[in-house]
Amino acid sequence: MKIMLPFLLCAAGLLCGCGDKPTSARRAEPLVFNEVHASNALAHVAAFVAACTPRDAGTPGAERAALWLQARLQAEGVAATLDRFTDDTPRGRRTFVNVLATLPGTRDEWVLLISHFDTKRGVKPPFEGANDGGSSTGLLLAFAALLQKSPPRDFGVICAFLDGEECDLGYSERDGFHGSKRLARQLKEKQTEIRAVILTDMVGDSDLKITVPRNSTPRLRVLALDAAEAISHRDAIGLFDGDIFDDHQAFLDAGYPAVDLIDFDYGSRPGLNDYWHTPKDTLDKLSAESLFVTGRIVAEMLNRL
Repeated sequence: MKIMLPFLLCAAGLLCGCGDKPTSARRAEPLVFNEVHASNALAHVAAFVAACTPRDAGTPGAERAALWLQARLQAEGVAATLDRFTDDTPRGRRTFVNVLATLPGTRDEWVLLISHFDTKRGVKPPFEGANDGGSSTGLLLAFAALLQKSPPRDFGVICAFLDGEECDLGYSERDGFHGSKRLARQLKEKQTEIRAVILTDMVGDSDLKITVPRNSTPRLRVLALDAAEAISHRDAIGLFDGDIFDDHQAFLDAGYPAVDLIDFDYGSRPGLNDYWHTPKDTLDKLSAESLFVTGRIVAEMLNRL
């Protein structure tokens, strides 16, 4: 569950954000995310859901999911490591597993593409989590394969598949976002130079409407809109004038620039959200077209960073 706090943006704040644009040079050869990559992403989601349901954090299902992701990445020639760690939860200490795919660039500077792969505890089975967790996981697998086959950029990319995003009782210091807190802390301790953190969440919904919450770095909010405009998908994305607490928040708290691309309107009619965290979150609600649009936006953001 993501906690949403409505907040109206003031005109002055919005103008400040719009003036803070990325200044890094673009690489000569743009990254292209096409229909084949989108089809592959959806196939990854289908295979992941079939092999790794349920995958609640701290259970054998989550361990199986992490191993499955590592094997899938390695089959694409991508270097992938597992980071197992224990953390406090309201129900005692639990083991979590992050899966980290590393695609080096020509400089020791990094962009993070992140997703969570765990499912919400306590949902009546069968619960696929096809959109919430599954869709962005499939998208990141497709990006890892694409980047592996592309010439190195002036920055490296880490595709981070994070465990423990979902909370047991209610989000707090020891309940939820375990994987993102762990990775943000590790990067901070190593003084890793991070150019941007891009989170995708619930982006497979066939009725796609990506929102970018207020608690994202202003220049990355603008970058997301500019990227969508440049590839004629501006109608698929908009700003949300409130906060959504998600896996990107740990990186913001650590001082890193981060943005959340999330479609939090997932239901049988607009505003109802009745598929989220229910057995109705199934593969038939997703589309390759939505993954194509999201993938194109993320690829263009990478091109402009």
